[in-house]
Amino acid sequence: MKYIFLFLSLCLSLCLSAQNAAPGLWLENLEELAAEGDGLAWDEDDLEELDFRLQAPLDLNTATRRQLEQLPFLSEGQVENILAYLYIHGPMKSLYELQLVEGMDRRTLHQLQPFVRVDTAYGGRPKRFPVLKDVLKHGRHEALGRLDVPFYKRKGYERDYLGPALYHSLRYSFRYGDYVQAGVTGEKDAGEPFLALHDRKGYDHYSYYLLLRHLGRLETLALGTYRLDYGQGLVLGNGFGLGKSFSLATSRYREGGIRKHGSTDEYNYFRGVAAQVRVAGDVHASAFYSHRRLDGVVEDGRIVSIYETGLHRTQAEADKAHAFAFQVAGGNLTYENNRRALRVGLTGVYYFFDRPYRPNLRPYARYNLQGNHFYNVGLNYRYRLGRFALAGEGALGKRGYALLNRLEYDVAQGYRLLLVHRLYTHDYWAMFARAFGEGSSPQNENGWYVAAEAEPWARWRLFASLDFFSFPWWRYRISKPSQGWEGRFQATWTPGGAFSTYVNYRYKRRERDVTGTGGEVILPTHHHKVRWRADWRPAAAWQLCTTVDYNHFHSQGLRGSQGWQCTQRVGYAWPGFPCTVSVQGTYFHTDDYDARVYAYEKGLLYTFYTPSFSGRGCRWSAHVRCDLNRWFTLLAKLGQTVYTDRREIGSGRDLIPGNKKMDLQMQLRMKF
Repeated sequence: MKYIFLFLSLCLSLCLSAQNAAPGLWLENLEELAAEGDGLAWDEDDLEELDFRLQAPLDLNTATRRQLEQLPFLSEGQVENILAYLYIHGPMKSLYELQLVEGMDRRTLHQLQPFVRVDTAYGGRPKRFPVLKDVLKHGRHEALGRLDVPFYKRKGYERDYLGPALYHSLRYSFRYGDYVQAGVTGEKDAGEPFLALHDRKGYDHYSYYLLLRHLGRLETLALGTYRLDYGQGLVLGNGFGLGKSFSLATSRYREGGIRKHGSTDEYNYFRGVAAQVRVAGDVHASAFYSHRRLDGVVEDGRIVSIYETGLHRTQAEADKAHAFAFQVAGGNLTYENNRRALRVGLTGVYYFFDRPYRPNLRPYARYNLQGNHFYNVGLNYRYRLGRFALAGEGALGKRGYALLNRLEYDVAQGYRLLLVHRLYTHDYWAMFARAFGEGSSPQNENGWYVAAEAEPWARWRLFASLDFFSFPWWRYRISKPSQGWEGRFQATWTPGGAFSTYVNYRYKRRERDVTGTGGEVILPTHHHKVRWRADWRPAAAWQLCTTVDYNHFHSQGLRGSQGWQCTQRVGYAWPGFPCTVSVQGTYFHTDDYDARVYAYEKGLLYTFYTPSFSGRGCRWSAHVRCDLNRWFTLLAKLGQTVYTDRREIGSGRDLIPGNKKMDLQMQLRMKF
């Protein structure tokens, strides 16, 4: 508590001398996108990139296709139309010219405007790498510290956990436009020691990176930790993709190529070197190499499990750290012609452990990855012909194969159709793949997805989708090949800038083993979800948001369960004072875990927080952001969950005695 008091005192003294700095806009923009994406977690690097674009908007006259594709609300057709407009008419003179771009609707213009600009002085000029003097003089530094304090004690701290319950992390980054990015991140999870025992080096996890772009023919160079995204993600998919959502734009996988990894994620990244060069004209080649030591369990000279959580709180968890070596090498060759709207790419990756990987697989996972040496090769394409846009990828592995194809059609202004087919064999092995589908990885799935988006009337947007899927082999909690389907519908009404509302409905039918029958009795399950949300700004300083959810889950012939939640958020930004406050309350009531509900909350910088609730109770939270001056930003969040149907929370080492759980999160950002 002493350190917390000192931290808050420092922040208060800074606030008293604060200048009138406007709060960042990125929270409001990303909240809107998060709501469309069904509240799925975004990666810190993706959120940081969007935040950077709000501070340094992208110049449309020099933007590349890949840069435009990273804006999650732009569809593939809209990206293509922007590039075509620039090619035909030359550099834009004003952002108002975006209204002349085919397929650019009012809603997209509203979302796009804060992230882009038009530079009439340098429009169309090729990018050149700056001199070192300018980089050091005009580069932007950012330091971000976070501290989480729990006001409860889990059972594991009585005997097993070796460190304090505080979570803290420290991130430093340096950036000069799109040319230079460098940084280091350190993180200590709750329960891990700090500067003691097996963490004598300080933080339990460190990541560091240097990313350079536009070095002549050397287009990208990454040293340290980095991520890779190519094609549709069937071979390399470290990037962010919402998948099935209530928007066609957010359903597309966004190919990012070589990107830096500066987040606190301790598993999903490469460490080594990666580079992309322009071979000739429209041909680009990439190559990379990675060497890491991964956590896991080694028995009798073989790897029996890979530990992905990054937690080292107990001695048993610490013994799993850096248990074996893992090496990856590969590359990509891409032909991209913007004038013909054509891209063709070939991606290959080879990876191996320093000893055999022989996990103890359950029957439903008998075809999962196992062995020592692996490879994946994929051929991807994208082509646009008039109103039609085609994209896809085919991939082979050491075992199995995967196919994904997309067809998008712009029927008319405000009307779009999307058709996606995927075929992932039950034995396709791809350790780094992440692609569109019902499952978490492109394996053991076959399906057709069709979606439509329409704006039949002014200020109305309708979305509908159907997904039919099947699984050739067993899955978790289903002891036979199975199938199912999902339908979604959403209607959004925005009568004015101060008010917007939507209602959506989801239905999913899947098959599942009946608990307690050992897989001998299998019944279809039916899951209905309804959500209504309304956002209202009665005045410039006020923001109100109401969300109501209802779920109903049942297996055929068995008694069903239901759950509902109601969330109200009130936000206020003081005029003339750089501080915003948001207070949120949620009441939830569910019969069991199958009928659980989700409630999005404001989080800290570069984070989203969407907790799930089952049982009965309520949760409240208070979020404060103060832009103290142009150098310092302070965020604090205090939240508590209270259950009325239990006397303890959790189980095992994470068990919390009592029915209440309160946390304090604090974050301080310094920019200079």
